[in-house]
Amino acid sequence: MDRRLDLVADCSSCFGLCCVALAFEKSADFPIDKRAGDPCVNLAADFSCGIHDRLRDEGFRGSAVYDCFGAGQQVAQVTFAGVSWRDAPATSAPMFAALPVMRQLHEMLWYVAEALTRPAAESLHPELEQAYAATEALTRTDTDTLAGLDLPGHRAGVDPLLQRASELVRSAHRGPERRGADLVGARLRKADLRGANLRGALLIAADLGGADLREADLIGADLRDADLTGADLTGALFLTQTQVNSARGDARTRIPARLARPGHWAG
Repeated sequence: MDRRLDLVADCSSCFGLCCVALAFEKSADFPIDKRAGDPCVNLAADFSCGIHDRLRDEGFRGSAVYDCFGAGQQVAQVTFAGVSWRDAPATSAPMFAALPVMRQLHEMLWYVAEALTRPAAESLHPELEQAYAATEALTRTDTDTLAGLDLPGHRAGVDPLLQRASELVRSAHRGPERRGADLVGARLRKADLRGANLRGALLIAADLGGADLREADLIGADLRDADLTGADLTGALFLTQTQVNSARGDARTRIPARLARPGHWAG
């Protein structure tokens, strides 16, 4: 069973938390300034987005890219038992503070869940199961516990496992080591990056058209405006919906089946 299915955002079970709790500044990604705790001007009475089908056209590209890994519905339905911040205004501050913490925990769950689907990392599955259980337990705690969590410390215990899983998966096709590399605007068209280590790499506006990114480790890689037209990301490690949403692709771009093809990609 792929536990990532439980980490897919369900906006209908949330209270528009990402549209209220988070702040953003006027930029190429947002046409207005918004303070944390203030509802977005587009948030409807039923917590839906009034311009969801035209976010990019209206200049809200940042909203179109964002993915909470299911943290929104976890906070809304589990942490706060289905009672919204509108129905209980006193809950708004702790609810909004819980969202970014929960999102980081859910993102870690996503990565660990992916590692657990990889046969090449089977020797690590017992340790990964323990890490998943420990992280999942934190998502079920109260707001005071969430507020006091040492997230960097918890991540420091999980990340080495993910790195070891990455090495095992990539061992059959060991690609170039470009961890944290500055590849902004790099010309990598049709590059052989199979099994590459691109953790944390800056690939903003990079030309990756037709590149082979199979089994490449893309955890934390910045793919904003990267050209993925015709690229093959089959089996890419730790690739997220946010990364895919932030890039450019087309009908020839191959992505893992677990991810949705963005509507703005060329047909």
